[in-house]
Amino acid sequence: MNISMILAAGTDYVNSYTMIIAASLIVVLSYFFNVLSKKTNIPSVLMLIMTGIAIKLGLEHFHVPELKLFPILEVLGIVGLIMIVLEAALDLDISKDKLPMIGRATMVALLGLLGSAFTAALIIQNFLDVDFNHALLYATPLSILSSAIIIPSVGQLRHDKKEFMVYEGTISDILGIMMFYLILTIIESGSLKSAGADFGVSLFLTILVSILASYLLVLLFQNITTQVKLFLLIAVLLLLYSFGKLLHLSPLLLILSFGIVFTNPKLFFVGPIKSWVDEETLSIVEKEFHIITIETAFIIRTFFFVVFGMTITLSSVLNYNVIIISMLIILLVYVVRLVLLRFFVGKDLLPELYIAPRGLITILLFYAIPKSAQLENFDSGILLFIILITSFVMTFGLISNGKKEEEPSITSSDDPYEETTDIIENNTLEQDSSLDQS
Repeated sequence: MNISMILAAGTDYVNSYTMIIAASLIVVLSYFFNVLSKKTNIPSVLMLIMTGIAIKLGLEHFHVPELKLFPILEVLGIVGLIMIVLEAALDLDISKDKLPMIGRATMVALLGLLGSAFTAALIIQNFLDVDFNHALLYATPLSILSSAIIIPSVGQLRHDKKEFMVYEGTISDILGIMMFYLILTIIESGSLKSAGADFGVSLFLTILVSILASYLLVLLFQNITTQVKLFLLIAVLLLLYSFGKLLHLSPLLLILSFGIVFTNPKLFFVGPIKSWVDEETLSIVEKEFHIITIETAFIIRTFFFVVFGMTITLSSVLNYNVIIISMLIILLVYVVRLVLLRFFVGKDLLPELYIAPRGLITILLFYAIPKSAQLENFDSGILLFIILITSFVMTFGLISNGKKEEEPSITSSDDPYEETTDIIENNTLEQDSSLDQS
């Protein structure tokens, strides 16, 4: 057997281990990016995107054939979105005193989405000479905040500001997806009345299914006694989300509502159904599930943004028309955001004003536009330019805001096990103090 035959026989072996080494190094890098992000306030997501760009340039340098990455990107994006929203929902403590803040976050998310989408649509319509509905379809993904970027980036903010941004980002994701598919239905059906009726029915079913499924899942999983149950719960949520999408519902609302009900059983299990839940058992399950969710979201988010970076074509971002259209859209986005934050939040609106990144949802919805509704003269460089610039603006805002004293929060932690241990130790100290006083 000659050397060429040996090398040919060993190609698969070498490639398999090379991929394992590369994936492991990416995860290790992502961990250190998180540590660096805490010290510098540079979002780890931005570093992951840059890593993906560097990998692509390296592959091109060594003349490696172009990889078909979109199917991988799509799957990672969908699962990542679910896990990131679930991670955020599990960290949201709902109480009556927080309802005004939740209301403000909802209004800023809703009006910000509508204001940004309609102004961006006017720009696209005028520059690309297309009808307003198609322009609005393309403008909607560009107007949605990325909770996938916001949630891991706001851990250093003051607790109330962090909660506001988590709510706003998550609600923007949900409303943006619903708006996107409503506009797509209008374009495909050609009737606003018909599309509106379908949307109303879909929204009603989504809310009904979300409420019922949230209660049933909480009751079901608190009674599972086997050790293997946490990834079973994740699998069930992924299953429900996928079926919901096939039925044209908005299943991200289901994920959010389940996480909130799971974390706040005292608020939702009241009156006659209060006895249905064992709060002590549910608390243990919730803490374990929280850790698993954080770890899973970290891994999926890592690979999604690295793979996204590998799909970026830098030359398309440097196109003159791309720069003009993108900068006008970005300018109007921040003008709309400034007006809304000034009205609903007040004068203390930094660094929230700068935190308006576009990312995971923008990418997924852009590639979800069917061929029948696609615009031939829309340059994907606009998408990439807006994602990169809004991420850089957020980076500038977080750095200029300076380091904030981090409050104990599982969402913002680089080591959830350490956070959980700290919480347990604090509770123990409080109990000891109570006994001493007695």
